Amino acid sequence: MGILYGMVARGLVVLAEFSSVAQTNANTIARQILDKIPRGNEDSNSSYSHDRYIFHVKRTDGLIVLCMADDATGREFVFDQLVRCNDRLKFYAGRIPFEFLEDIHQRFVKTYGRAIHTASPYAMNEDFSRILSQQMDHYSNDPNADRLNRLQGEMSHVRTVMIDNIDKVLQRGDRLALLVEKTSTLQGNTIRFRRQTQRFRKAQWWRDFKLK
Repeated sequence: MGILYGMVARGLVVLAEFSSVAQTNANTIARQILDKIPRGNEDSNSSYSHDRYIFHVKRTDGLIVLCMADDATGREFVFDQLVRCNDRLKFYAGRIPFEFLEDIHQRFVKTYGRAIHTASPYAMNEDFSRILSQQMDHYSNDPNADRLNRLQGEMSHVRTVMIDNIDKVLQRGDRLALLVEKTSTLQGNTIRFRRQTQRFRKAQWWRDFKLK
């Protein structure tokens, strides 16, 4: 199912949100999580489990980006940290959801700039909810959205190319070795020919001398 809900907030002020499923209380839980996040501008990443869903939160420069993912998406990879438990909210860290949050954060800041700091509740919802919807679908369904898998694929391709190049170098090395062997043989023949020529000239000179 992937990422089902997304939100962008400044502290407790929700600026935009979108949910791909109607029958959840995601927005209610999200606001409870916003209330539990320590005040201040310290950057942090955190994740909380609730029922079969996991809420991932990224706070950067006072802007909070949050998403709700199904349990499989949240637990797909080894969790980086386990910080605290609060009622049924537990801390986790997953890879793809945080890539989504980073993407949303960059898009939101690039689109609205300084207006983020003074905007009223839901001021950006009409426009940015569509972006949330598009990126939620992208990170939930497009395999290329996973940067790590993409990098691993690229590394695998590079490795294949390198191995192929090494094989070509080795084959070329064999040809070079054969060329060196042929060159050595040619040099030896040249030396022998030069010596024979010198002996012939000496013999010819001695014959001419005797005739004289």
